Amino acid sequence: MVIACHSHRRGGLRKNYPRSTRRFKIYLNKWREKILRLRKKPHTDEKLQAFADFVTRGDVQPIVKDSARELYVELGTGKGDFITQIAERFPQINFIGLEVEATCVLAAARKVREKNLSNVRLIVFDVENITEIFSEHEVDRLYINFCDPWPKKRHAKRRLTHARFLELYKKILKRGGEIYFKTDNRGLFDYSLEQFALAGLEVRDVTNDLHAAEPPDNIRTEYENKFSAENIPINFCVVKLPDE
Repeated sequence: MVIACHSHRRGGLRKNYPRSTRRFKIYLNKWREKILRLRKKPHTDEKLQAFADFVTRGDVQPIVKDSARELYVELGTGKGDFITQIAERFPQINFIGLEVEATCVLAAARKVREKNLSNVRLIVFDVENITEIFSEHEVDRLYINFCDPWPKKRHAKRRLTHARFLELYKKILKRGGEIYFKTDNRGLFDYSLEQFALAGLEVRDVTNDLHAAEPPDNIRTEYENKFSAENIPINFCVVKLPDE
């Protein structure tokens, strides 16, 4: 079984539950062991040192030097397919990818190095503390791509589109700043639209099937390609902060 490495994605086991409770427990324990091996892969921190010129842990100020450039931030960079593609397309913009899993950051760092991108920085960091590394109204745009839907109600506060996270984003985004949001989960999407409205944010370009008329400038993520191959529709919208 392949373990996906992306922005805190969960909930992918249900389709393959074994019928026997005993077998299921064995299956679940093996899955947990694989997750732990991924998270605790030995020497990851040492390997990240080779990319110290553009990878840091919880420190963004020294690497954002050109304040004249726009700054776009991806929350949950995963293995870096999206951020490396978009940074290559827009070399005049600075990009920062936040990812809590160091193993994923290592994979993304290798892609940044391979493409020789000078406008990308990666940070091993939890979005929970995003206001600690970005100044007030510093970021022009946020990307939230296929985040964990946290389907249970008691876990709603963990969703990256929950009101408590939106308040953090409003602090770091510039006036008129934007959030680009994609998800395959219709329940999370509808929930998020409600949260955006309650937070006083403008929502536009709403679609429940992005690929039905895919914009030519759309950049697909790892998950997006996977879901597209399975004919799963992609929900998308752009959220904008007030200009004043």
